[in-house]
This record gives sequence, structure tokens and C-alpha cells, in this order.
Amino acid sequence: MTDPPAPLPTVSTRPTVVMRLRAAGCVFAEEEARLLAEAAATPDHLDALVEQRVSGLPLEHLLGWAEFCGLRIEVATGVFVPRRRTEFLVREAARLLGESGGAGRAPVVVDLCCGSGAVGAALAVLAGPVELHASDVDQAAVKCAARNIVPLGGEVHHGDLYEPLPARLRGRVDVLAVNAPYVPTAEIGTMPQEARLHEPRVSLDGGEDGLQVQLLVAAGAAQWLAPGGCLLIETSRRQAPRTVDLFIRSGLTARVAGCGELDATVVIGTPVPAVPLQRV
Repeated sequence: MTDPPAPLPTVSTRPTVVMRLRAAGCVFAEEEARLLAEAAATPDHLDALVEQRVSGLPLEHLLGWAEFCGLRIEVATGVFVPRRRTEFLVREAARLLGESGGAGRAPVVVDLCCGSGAVGAALAVLAGPVELHASDVDQAAVKCAARNIVPLGGEVHHGDLYEPLPARLRGRVDVLAVNAPYVPTAEIGTMPQEARLHEPRVSLDGGEDGLQVQLLVAAGAAQWLAPGGCLLIETSRRQAPRTVDLFIRSGLTARVAGCGELDATVVIGTPVPAVPLQRV
């Protein structure tokens, strides 16, 4: 008769786990220890997970999921981890979808620069039913997003910004939700190790001023948005005035929404209707 497997260490029986995490700078060491203990299959597995976490690997990559808008969003190594501040983008987009009232059809939602697909998946759950599409230039992100979005009836497309979207979506998108990279290139080195070493640079680097991807998104938005459709872009409070300027120069209205609790800033715009020529 073989001995039963050794019980997994818990936070109470393995306080060194919490101590190691806290010493490594993990602010929520107790909670992280609990989650890692729940994810571990054996005591040795727990030790390995803690060692990886202490070395700087994001907790979400170790768990295989991130909590976002009350959902468990699958994430994978090398894929951008959704931030809590981006929940404000989802809330604003859901509010706009609710106010639109629909037109006898499911509204079309596009999650551009989708990463794991967290924004699109959350909108499908919280504001559905919607016709959901997502796209990203990074193949690993696309594979991860498919696991979150396809089960909800959505489609995920691989390519640069609007390029891979089906042509039939032109002029039909009700909400274009975008968390494009907006960190200036020179500031990447100041980001936490978890981000700069373990997330793809393409998901962080917004170019010299942090606005290069936002510029391309805003410039192409009008041809994809339905009449009354909205573009929502997450940005920083510091960059918001320049993001607003990008919207206006691209033929969009622009207003800034913010949430102090989440330290979140979103710029929202709609295409400016063309003014008909007056006959003399």
C-alpha cells in the first residue's frame, strides 16, 4: 500500500511563501500566495511557481488567467496582461451600447489591439448580445484571444489594426474599443519588470510620443464606424489633450472621461457628420 500524497502547503502552514513574495516586492503577498497554492498540483510545483514569481514572472502568466470585470480571462506567457484600469474603458463602452437602444440587430463591437481579448469578452458578457470582432498584430495574442472570444460567438483576426477586419464591417461598427500601446518609447525602461521583460514590446510601445498607434487608429475610425458609432481609446491623463487633438484632426468629436479610483482615462468620439454643400 502506497503512502497518500503529501498535502499541499497552505498560506497558514507555509508562511515562508508569503515571506518570500513580500521580500520580492509583491504588494499583495498573502493573496498571491493563496492563488499560487490553489494552482499548484504538488508541493514541488508550488515551490517552482513561487520561484518563478519571485524572479519576476507575472502572476497571471503563472496562473493562466487574469481577473477582469469579474471574469477569468485566459492569458498566456508573452501576452499582455489586462489592467484593472481598462475596466473603465469597458464600463464606458457598455454604457454607450446600452444608450444606443439597438436597431433590430446585435450591435457590432470591435476590440482593436485586443491582446488577450479581455475588453471584447467583457463587453460580450456585460453588454451582449453583440456581434464581436477582435484583432491584434501579435500571433500569440490572437491565439490567446480566440480562447476567450470564440466561445462567446466572436471572431478574432490576425493583422495590423483594421487590415484584417472583414470588409463587410465598414460603416457598421457601433463601438470600436481600443487599448492601443501608449507608453513613449523612452519610458519603456522605467516600467515594472513584469511588463518590460515578460510582455511583448508591441503591446507597450506607442512610439516616440506614445501616440503613434492612436494616430493610426483615429485616422481610420470614421470609415469603420456606423452613424452614431463611437471610438473609445484608453490613454493617460497627461496624454489626453493630444489624443483629443488626434480625434479632431481625424474628423471625430472628442471628449475625455476619467475615473480617479482606477486612475483611468478614456477619450470618446464619433464621426462628425458631413455638412451638405449649399447651392447658391
